[in-house]
This record gives sequence, structure tokens and C-alpha cells, in this order.
Amino acid sequence: MTVVLGVNYVAWRWLGSLNWDAWWIAVPLVAAETYSLIDVLLFGMTVWRLKSRGAPPAAPDDATVDVFITTYNEPLDLVMTTALAAKDIHRPHSTWILDDGDREELRRLAEEHGIGYVTRSADWADMPRHAKAGNLNNALMVTHGEFLLILDADQIPEPDILDKTLGYFNNPRVALVQTPQYFINVPKDDPLGSQAPLFYGPIQQGKDGWNAAFFCGSNALLRREALMQLGLVGYVRETERNIRQALAASRSAIRKARRSADADNPLVEHMLNEVEAVTNEAQEQLETGASLSEITYRVRRKVEQAVQTLVQADFSALQSDLEEIAALELAHVGESGLPVVAGDAVEVMSGREWSPLGALESVQAILDAISVERINEAQPVMPLATISVTEDMATAMRLHALGWQSVYHHEVLANGLAPEDLKTMLTQRLRWAQGTVQVMLRENPLVQRGLSWGQRLMYFATMWTYLGGFTAVVYFAAPIVYLAFGVLPVSSLSTDFFIRFIPFMLANQLLFWVAGRGIKTWRGQQYSLALFPTWIKACTTAARNVWFGRPLGFAVTPKARQSGGPGWSLIRPQIVVSALLVVALIVGVARLAAGLLEPVGTLVNVVWVAFDLVVMSVLFRAVRYKGFIPEERNADAV
Repeated sequence: MTVVLGVNYVAWRWLGSLNWDAWWIAVPLVAAETYSLIDVLLFGMTVWRLKSRGAPPAAPDDATVDVFITTYNEPLDLVMTTALAAKDIHRPHSTWILDDGDREELRRLAEEHGIGYVTRSADWADMPRHAKAGNLNNALMVTHGEFLLILDADQIPEPDILDKTLGYFNNPRVALVQTPQYFINVPKDDPLGSQAPLFYGPIQQGKDGWNAAFFCGSNALLRREALMQLGLVGYVRETERNIRQALAASRSAIRKARRSADADNPLVEHMLNEVEAVTNEAQEQLETGASLSEITYRVRRKVEQAVQTLVQADFSALQSDLEEIAALELAHVGESGLPVVAGDAVEVMSGREWSPLGALESVQAILDAISVERINEAQPVMPLATISVTEDMATAMRLHALGWQSVYHHEVLANGLAPEDLKTMLTQRLRWAQGTVQVMLRENPLVQRGLSWGQRLMYFATMWTYLGGFTAVVYFAAPIVYLAFGVLPVSSLSTDFFIRFIPFMLANQLLFWVAGRGIKTWRGQQYSLALFPTWIKACTTAARNVWFGRPLGFAVTPKARQSGGPGWSLIRPQIVVSALLVVALIVGVARLAAGLLEPVGTLVNVVWVAFDLVVMSVLFRAVRYKGFIPEERNADAV
């Protein structure tokens, strides 16, 4: 119903309803509606294969497990509470604290309680750290468990978490088992929208049906073999990519060298011809799957020989120059007893033809570009993806592309702490969004080899949602434009409009109601629209990072409420939009009374403004939120 009615409505909007006299608002609005249609269709496709798994399989008795607790600057008591709970997990395992803050006090506490402690090795000094992904990759190299249970510092596991999840790995192709993230410090009205019952429910269950349930950073088990294969394959692919870039740089340098004046030198021309020939040969061998090390070795040898030849030639020329200069009478002693430059010395030296050093720089650039060693990384093999500030989605997508399978186990097996103030929540959401957009720009799932089309669309659906910040601006602007200026983005609010629009909206809401099966989703819908400045910032900053190398940084989500008064400045754009909506509402009613607006159009846009204001109201509640009161604890788990 949603597909048929939605396509019918949006197609009619493009073909038969646009007010071209106001194209500047009409086209953005119909584009936003098209985006929303695609969004709801991707959601419908997700829940179409919703998988409700039964009781988990029996866990193997001989499995070896490492429990990783990642931390950077969280309070020591919080980390140790999680670590001690992890130590008490029923099945045999090793518990490790992965301390990226390298705190001696935490090391001592871990040793006192018989818990393993891992921090970065010396190899990471002055190297890219890759935040949490680097922390996990470092620990992978010093531990040996067959399976890894990854927990954030605040995610206290249940004792039976391994009993409920290890059995899925009886299937040798399963690489990941993800469980929900649930927070115990969230009141029933969830003012910050921390609980995600729709995502950790129908959405992840639907992705599970498409074999696309992905890693969410914590409360998940991973197979070490799969991660190590991912790291090795990634290293090979990165090496091949570097070789291709090096060969392209080599050809570019040769072309540049041929345009220089020194290229007429027979020796320089001969060396450039040889380097060009070996570069072309290497490109052909690369396409046939030849050994990467052999390809790079031959090219490097040839370039090094060319450089040495030119250096020797230039040194010989320089020595000859020095001898010639020494034979010239460049100066003599003047009457004052001081050296005086001979009159013809400047003319002699300026007319001298010097050796062809210009080409040497180009050839040396080829030599530098052809290097394929990852000398700028602490470790060459990076099992967990480092292309994003959120390592989880990219890692899962790469595992799926290699043919591995994932499982979503729909049972709360760890309890965590959610942000307790608006600033922390916005920091967290921004990082999630930035990381997701980074993955989309660097490794768009729609073009990734190895993924099924269902998997591609499941990953793309999550990435697509963060583009909604731009459409939100249009949805806020359209009713303001009509009520304040009388500009209607549709040709008319006729019967044709309502008989298409209203059935589509009803089917859309019915889809969410059926898929949600009673789950409260309103808070999530509010924040998906109200946080539009955060989503826009995430898209723009991630794009600048990927395309222009601007750093993003990595902000660890604080686990305690941040000090300071109400953060009204944090929602300044939303306050401005809300004020404009209220002003437009007042102006619209006045214009209606004056006979300047149509009653039907005014009613539609007044309802629209009222809906937008109700959506925005959640932020005013969030600013005033003073943190969790234990008596308000919502004990209802997913």
C-alpha cells in the first residue's frame, strides 16, 4: 500500500502539481517529499524480512573467549564495575581492560582483581591512533581468544551473555552476533531519545532477515578468524591501491620531466624511457594478478638505477665544472689587498650550460610514490575498519562483503548508561552521524563488490537517514512561506491533491504501526526531525574530512552529567525556527481574516506548523532535563 500510494502521490507531484511561478520553494519541497518516499520504502523493505529468532543454540564447551572492555577517560569505578561483572560471566573466558588512557591507577586495580590490562604498545607513538578502532586492533595483536565480546566501559553484562550468544557460532560462517543496547538511567518519557526500541527491534531484526544486521560498537561477539581475514584482505587491497596510485604518479612524473628543458639530454631521455617502460609493464602485470611484491621490486630497482645513473652523471658534470671554474681567473688581488671579481667572470658563469638536475627531482618523486610499505601506521594489519570515527558499521559491511554472516539476538544482555544532558547527547549523535556519512562517502555500499543487493540497500538505508537534515529545512520553510507571503508550492490544493496525499500518509503511519507492534516510536520521530542542525553539520563536516582531509577528532561520550546551566545556545537554530513558525502562524491567521489567504490552504499549513512545533517541543524538555532520578527507572526492557 505504501509503495503504490507513495509512488502515485510523488509522481503526480512532479508531473502535475508544481507551481513553477514559485519554483524556488516548489522544487525543493517535492524533492524533499521524494527523499521521504525513498526513506519510507527503505524502511518497508527492511521490515519485510523481519526475523524473530527462537531460543539460541547451545554454546560450544571448548570455545575460548576474550572479553574486551574499551575505555579512555571514563571514571575508574565505572570501568571496574563493568570489568568485575565481565569477570563473573558464567562460561570460561579472559577479561581485558583496553585502556587507551594508559592510567597507572587503572592498571593496578586490574592487577589486584586478576583482570588483564592492555594499553597501546610503543609502536603507536607518533602514529595515527584511530580512536576506539585502534584500541581494539592493538588488543587483537596481544590476545588469543577464538571469539571476542566487546563492551563499552558502561555496558554491564549479564552473567549468561555468552550462554545466549556463543551457540550461533556453531555455524562456521557467522562472524558477528549483535545484541541490543539498553540504558538503565532513562526515565519513562525518555526526554533525550536515548532508547532506540525501533532500531534495536524491528530494524535490526529486519536487517537480520537480509543477513545485514551490523555491529553497533558494543554488546557484540565477533569471530577472531573473520576479523583477521578482514585485516589481511584489507592490507592486500590497500597495498594494491597504493601501487596503482604510485604507477599513476610515475607516469605523471615522466610526462612532467619530458616537458622540461633537461629532457633533451640523451642520458635523461634514456632513463625516462626505461622508467616509463617498466611502469607500463608493471601496470599490465597488476591487471593479470601478478605478485605485488615482485611488481614493486622491479619498478623500484629500475627507478633506483635511473636515479643513481643521473646522480653519477651530474656528479661527473659537477666535478668537471669545478675544474673549469678553478682554471678561470675569477678574481685577483686589488690595490687594497682584498680579492676583486674579474670583469669577465659574471659573463662567463652566466653563459655556462649546467648539468640536467631538473629531471632528477621528477625521477625521485617516482621512487617515493612507488613505496607500498605502511610505514605511517603502527601496525600494517588493521582488522577493524579505521575509515570512520565509528568503526562498527564499516567493519560489519566489510565482513558481509567477504561472505561472512551476522546474527541479531533480540534480548537485553547488558545494561548501559545513556547521556544525561543535552550537550552530551548532541555530541554522541553528531559522532554517530559523522561516522556513518564517512562510510557512505568512502565505501558507498551500493557499489561494494561482495554484497547482495539486499545488503547494499540495508546499509544504504541507515546512511540515507542522515541526509534528512536538509529536507527538514524545506519542511519548516514551506508553511512559513505560505502563511507569511501567500506563496503556495503546489498549483492548487484541489481534490486531486487530497485524494493522493491523505491515503499515502495513512498507509505510511499504518506501516510504522504494524512494523512497530506497539513499540513507542514517537520520541525517535521527533528527534529525527528536530536534530536537523546536527545532521547537516555531520554531513558537511564528514564531506570536508573525506574530500579535503579536514580532521574530525573523536569525542568520547561522557558517562556523567556535564556541569553548567541550561544549554539554550545548543538549540539556537531550533529556537529560531520555532519562533519563525509562531510568527508565521500569527501572520497567517491575520491574513486569512483580511481575506488574503484561502481557507483550505491556511488550514493545511496551520496544521503543518502545529505539527512542527510539537516536534520541536521535545528539545525544550531536553534543555530543562536535570538528569535521571533512580526512582523513575523504567524497568521495561526491549
